[in-house]
Amino acid sequence: MPKEDKPQAKGEASKHLFPHERLREIQKELIEEVASVIEKRGNLVVHAPTGLGKTAATIAPALRYALDHKKKVFFLTSRHTQHIIAIETLREIKKKYNLDFVAVDLIGKKWMCTVPGIDKLHTSEFYEYCKKQREDGLCEQYSNTKTGSKLTPLAKATLERFEKDSPCHTEKFSEMCSNDDLCAYELAATMAKDAAVIVADYYYIYNPRIRDAFFKRAGIDLSDCIVIVDEGHNLPDRIRNLMTVQLTNYLIKRAVNEARKIEDEKAVVRLSKTQDILNEWSQDMRDGDEKLIRKDDFVNKVEAIGDYDVISADFALTAQKVIEKERQSSIGTISEFLESWKGADAGYARILAQKQTKRESVIALSYRCLDPSLVSQSVINSCHSTIIMSGTLTPTSMYKDVLGFPSETIEKTYPSPFPQKNRLAMIVPETTTKFSMRNAQQYERIAEICAEITNTVPGNCAVFFPSYFVMKQVYSFFSDLSRKTAFLEESEMNKEEKADFLDRFKAYKDTGAVLLGVVSGSFGEGIDLPGKLLNCVVVVGLPLQQPTLETKKLIEYYDTKFAKGWEYGYVGPAFSKCLQSAGRCIRSETDRGVIVFLDERYAWQNYYHHFPADWEIEVTKDYLEKIREFFGEKK
Repeated sequence: MPKEDKPQAKGEASKHLFPHERLREIQKELIEEVASVIEKRGNLVVHAPTGLGKTAATIAPALRYALDHKKKVFFLTSRHTQHIIAIETLREIKKKYNLDFVAVDLIGKKWMCTVPGIDKLHTSEFYEYCKKQREDGLCEQYSNTKTGSKLTPLAKATLERFEKDSPCHTEKFSEMCSNDDLCAYELAATMAKDAAVIVADYYYIYNPRIRDAFFKRAGIDLSDCIVIVDEGHNLPDRIRNLMTVQLTNYLIKRAVNEARKIEDEKAVVRLSKTQDILNEWSQDMRDGDEKLIRKDDFVNKVEAIGDYDVISADFALTAQKVIEKERQSSIGTISEFLESWKGADAGYARILAQKQTKRESVIALSYRCLDPSLVSQSVINSCHSTIIMSGTLTPTSMYKDVLGFPSETIEKTYPSPFPQKNRLAMIVPETTTKFSMRNAQQYERIAEICAEITNTVPGNCAVFFPSYFVMKQVYSFFSDLSRKTAFLEESEMNKEEKADFLDRFKAYKDTGAVLLGVVSGSFGEGIDLPGKLLNCVVVVGLPLQQPTLETKKLIEYYDTKFAKGWEYGYVGPAFSKCLQSAGRCIRSETDRGVIVFLDERYAWQNYYHHFPADWEIEVTKDYLEKIREFFGEKK
């Protein structure tokens, strides 16, 4: 049971700049651990469940140290809601302790730009377009903000106002800059020079190109940075994706059209012959087929067209000409791919894949990053301290290894601060979604159990599946068995559709509805439904990756590096997603709910040990009786 919250002592509050009136015992332990780690220039990997107050418990002591020792705190998160929470926490600290410090909230440069039409550009295309517009003096917002390397008088006056009013959430900041027709990114980057805290996305630290450009502009050195990574379970995959490049027939097709528009016949011929390489290699492939491609095999094929490095450089020059007229260039993306392809072999996989979409057959040649530590380890070693935290960072040793933390890194696991009696967690070993066992009978049995559970639980429920395919197969049976309205997640929902979907689902909190979604989809992570808006979550099956070439190479790589390929490359990442989905149920100390893991494999020891110890999860087939008892229903 969590210890009772206690009013904080004034000296203790002042020491760590904690912004709130009450301090949980577990939260106090985390604050002191963070302060100790930073003082020793160490690193911390921490599993800290929802509701512990991780944001305040990490930002407050980090800011205290940063102000005392002229360091910078980077609070990294990809979630919009966490940006808001971090900024509000900083505002409360500033107000409570009457402190004078600057904090900046940053998202991608493209997303801070208010020039019409920018949102339609690919990120790499935006950077090329932005650079060209600035160099040619065609961006009015930039010209209003800077003259040469100096701020304009208008920008200086605006900056002084922002620094006085900081911290300010990025949306409000960008809106105010737009009202003055100024470049929000340039002003934010200038503010970063003197900022004590920078709230930003992961790539400001872990994308070398973006980090180096930003740090040079803001005069920042990694050795002066205290990095706090929120939702740290996402970091390995985010880095892998950041460091992965891809060449597709669709990309080449767009590039050919660009080259024709500017009448660059040499580029057209080279691009067409590059497409011939993909066509030749994929001629015997069917939908879903993959094959490994050696680095030299592709280089030699391109060399038959012309000098590899010359072709890459010429494509880059052609892209510049395209951008002058079109804002964007696929040719530039191909040039970047050619440059990246000649990179290292260790920690990467080169894969050719074919996939049939509704419109066309896509042939993709990828240079895929397997090992995120190729980026994160050097960052960790260079920073003053790195603190990575999440409510599903278990086992901590896996994340410590995968991200390349030093052996002396501190690992901490904290229990949930919420009463154990408010949560009923069960494994129901009645079915499985194992590939070899999938059939109509299995789907029907899954539907029966899900309907029994959601019909018994009062109020709203959510059922998360390993894939959209499994969800739809089960739903074909579930729809006739459920007594509640069902909301079915779609694979391609925009921001407005997601918000509307969630609002309509919430409206059923009294009568009850069932949200059917996917573990790795829009609602399996990142949504908060506190206050009796969700009384039950059922996680159906394990979202194990299909045994693709990438998955096999990942398992092989971690077997070689850690002798834990199956654990680190396959089971661990899938289990983290399950725990994230399960965590949607109880988001505050007053929430009560049922969490069910529906698959026999959850009871197997190699999976069971991934559950947090304080969950007190039990394996049972008497799930309906236990649910009725939990909600106080009489037999």
